[in-house]
This record gives sequence, C-alpha cells and structure tokens, in this order.
Amino acid sequence: MFKEIPDLLNLGQLTELRRIAAAAEFVDGRISNPHSRVKDNLQLNDQDAHLRSSQIVLDALYAHEEFVNFAFPKAVLPPLMTRYTRGMRYGAHPDAAYIGSANGPQRTDLSCTIFVNEPGDYEGGALRIRLGSRDLRFRGSGGSAIVYPSDMLHEVEPVSHGERLVAITFIESRIADNAKRLMLYELNEVAALEGLSMKEVNFTRLQLVQQNLLRMWGE
Repeated sequence: MFKEIPDLLNLGQLTELRRIAAAAEFVDGRISNPHSRVKDNLQLNDQDAHLRSSQIVLDALYAHEEFVNFAFPKAVLPPLMTRYTRGMRYGAHPDAAYIGSANGPQRTDLSCTIFVNEPGDYEGGALRIRLGSRDLRFRGSGGSAIVYPSDMLHEVEPVSHGERLVAITFIESRIADNAKRLMLYELNEVAALEGLSMKEVNFTRLQLVQQNLLRMWGE
C-alpha cells in the first residue's frame, strides 16, 4: 500500500533541486487550489525553474526500479516543489481524482512526496496519512520519497520551526485498482526473488500468470 524509497535522488540531483529552490520565486499555494480551506503553503511559480526541477525528479522516478515496479506508471505529472515555513500546514484532504495535464485530465491513482531538505531543517511538518483508526507519519531524509494511494485522507502537519521543502507528484497507474496493483507487485517480487531456485517449467507457468494478470488488469 505504501512504498518508501530511501534513495530516489542522488546527491547531485538533490543539490541542484536545492539550488533551484533557493533562487526561484514561490507564491501562495492556493493559486492551484483557490477554493481550499485547508491549504497553507508556498509553491514554485517560476516556469523555467519548474521545468528544470520537475525533469530532475521525473528522470529519477522513471530510472528507479523500485518505483516503476511498485507504481506501474502510465503517466506521471510534472513534480512541483512546495515550501512550508513556520506555521504553514495543509489540513486533512483528499487528492483530486483527476488533475489537468498537457495531455488532458490525468487520473490520480498514487501520490508521491519527495523530500528535498533534511528533517533536521524543520520541526513538525510530518506527512500524516490516515489508515483506518491509525495515523502514519513520515518525515523523510533528503532524497527519499513516499508513494501512497491517492484515495487516502492525508495532511501535512503544521511546521513549528524552520522550513520544509518537498516536491509532489501524482501517478496514473496502468493498474487503477490499489488491491490488484499490490497483489501483482507482490507476485512479481516473489518471482524475482525466488524464480531462479524454481524448476524451469514452474517458473514459466508463474511468468504466464504474471503476464496474464497484467493483461487482464492493466490499461
């Protein structure tokens, strides 16, 4: 259901993102959601900086095997850097089911937060995801990411000190159903880990099941 990726960005990519953020203009995040009652953050508002930063993150996502294997990405929206300073937050909210893109509306199956600065740079500001009667909180190291279903209620808790800098994006998966996507991911993982120790005939049968499930469930 959740995928934590501790090493999405390398040091060079992370350094460049921080450099871009330090020099770019950020504006009230409600520019992209003017009717929100709970959004209080800043977002990148420099087109050139957005193009450069989003390409860095997109390249990292598509190059990372764990992300690709978990998300089955059909399309990924250009990641947007957002900033939270003292007192800022993003109250509990669902992500929109569809978000406009250059290719038309894109369904949001998965959401992804990429941590750009370090958790020691700020206090508070945890990504809080509601899972039934429990709350899960994430404050990742710089360069790490968390991928989670977009249909879950979540929030960014108030920053009490310092500054939180992240990039956010949304993924349309080839497998829209979360449960089916997770089952196929687990099956693929087992096949990758144990396939070489199986009899060839049984491994071939397993591969047939994998491909037929992807054919059945995929888009």
